[in-house]
Amino acid sequence: MTLLTLLSATACLKASDCAADDQASGQPNILFIMSDDHTSQAIGAYQRRLAKVDPTPVLDELAEGGMLLENSFCSNSICTPSRASVISGRYCHTTNTRDLDDSLSPEFHTLPRQLRAAGYQTAVIGKWHLTHEPVDFDHYCVLPGQGKYFDPFFQVRGETAWPDNLIQIKGKHSSDAITDLTLDWLANQRDADRPFFLMHHYKAPHDFFEYAPRYEDYLRDTDIPIPDSMWRQSAGFGSLATRGVNDQLLPHIGTSVTRRNPFRNYTHMYADDPSLSDRAAAEKAYQTYLKNYLRCVKGVDDNLGRLFDYLKRNNLFENTIILYTSDQGMMLGEHDYIDKRWMFDESMRTPLIIHYPPAIPANVRSDAMIENIDLAPTLLDFAAATIPPEVQGRSFRELCETGIEPKDWKQEAYYRYWMHIAHHDVPGHLGIRTKRYKLMFFYGMDFRDRGKPRTPPAWELYDLQSDPLELTNVVDDPDYADVVKDLKRRLAEKRELIGDMGSESAAVEAVIQQHWDDTPEDRAQARKISAAYAKSRQGRRRYIPGENKHDK
Repeated sequence: MTLLTLLSATACLKASDCAADDQASGQPNILFIMSDDHTSQAIGAYQRRLAKVDPTPVLDELAEGGMLLENSFCSNSICTPSRASVISGRYCHTTNTRDLDDSLSPEFHTLPRQLRAAGYQTAVIGKWHLTHEPVDFDHYCVLPGQGKYFDPFFQVRGETAWPDNLIQIKGKHSSDAITDLTLDWLANQRDADRPFFLMHHYKAPHDFFEYAPRYEDYLRDTDIPIPDSMWRQSAGFGSLATRGVNDQLLPHIGTSVTRRNPFRNYTHMYADDPSLSDRAAAEKAYQTYLKNYLRCVKGVDDNLGRLFDYLKRNNLFENTIILYTSDQGMMLGEHDYIDKRWMFDESMRTPLIIHYPPAIPANVRSDAMIENIDLAPTLLDFAAATIPPEVQGRSFRELCETGIEPKDWKQEAYYRYWMHIAHHDVPGHLGIRTKRYKLMFFYGMDFRDRGKPRTPPAWELYDLQSDPLELTNVVDDPDYADVVKDLKRRLAEKRELIGDMGSESAAVEAVIQQHWDDTPEDRAQARKISAAYAKSRQGRRRYIPGENKHDK
């Protein structure tokens, strides 16, 4: 069968005329949809900063028919580690997938393996980004690495060994191609006598936000609101770790929309005109950045409309668990930061919508603390599949079915970003987030000891009740002294519970322990590190897009 025949719209339309058979097992079908870097800010149903723009009417309707999780978080806001946690149900340090140079060994492909063992037909189509072959899927058609936005290649099973057997979809945007491939699998390759587990994963809206040409006019005349924190930081925002002594590290920590970070910012890409003032250049760059991003999001949402229409025509929409999420969020100019990686909510929080009318009530919202390690055990629970004891996440099926948070449910989410000053100038840090507070410790070291200079260690605490935009670090406020003490205790207990106790780097762990109490001597040392780091950045050259292997 030729690729052209494989993807023909005629085949899909013909299949849509036939009612789907109910699988004999009675187990629900599972459609796991994941986008890349889709922040909840850019989903109308979440009613956050960009809700009025709302590029997601299809997702909004899905949320109305199911459950929307307000407090869903990844534990490491970067592609490979986050996806590893989703597939394995484990924190990334337990599977040796701490950063983009790591890969997830097949022994940790828990979710598809267990569902396959429970009788499911398994398939993954779209972005994979876990390096090793997805061996526990009956069918796979995945982008090599980051993949291309246009004319994408896909790795498939074939005559040659993984990863060399490739097909290419010419003349299509990746979001369209991935949806076409999924529709073809559903129409022509799905076994109607078995439940299916299908992972449908988009590349969009990952940087560099290449949208399909049909969206060129979308938002053309719309003025996208700019967050106040992009222009000015409150005096209390950040710490020595992110600002340095007398703000000497502001040009060096966190890539930016504005010219604040002179080495990598979006004015270089979208407003590279020296005649423009800093303000005018930033405004132009922001509008271009956001519109490109939101056009990619719109492409995802429109394609989900095509996918859901197929499911409805074939009597699959109501008896399929549909889960929508992203591998992480995205900073869209908040605090003048871009990309993800940060523990700030725009980056750490992931959208999570679950739709399954037979068991999940419609139009329910929950503020329960959900971590991405909880997704695998939850789906395994719904499928009556075995949840291996090494899985660190916990099923929240009961929450889905009742809308009520179990009394013994977790009250904090753990976070650790390991890469340290890679690509977007974000220091290594860890912390916990509760419903009200967020405690972060920037230890500022590379756990792999690749010669990267240290950044100053420091603590930050945000009261999300009074300060939901995380504008003021209150770690030194005497009124929060007991809160800091309690959260540090809980952070230490969480690290011990999950096994993140520094075995990968004695040097990093020594810094964490040395600065745990944050004494005046610790602050003095941090100030010295700040000066040394600022000096080390002198003469740093401007970033060129596409030069880094992880841009590709």
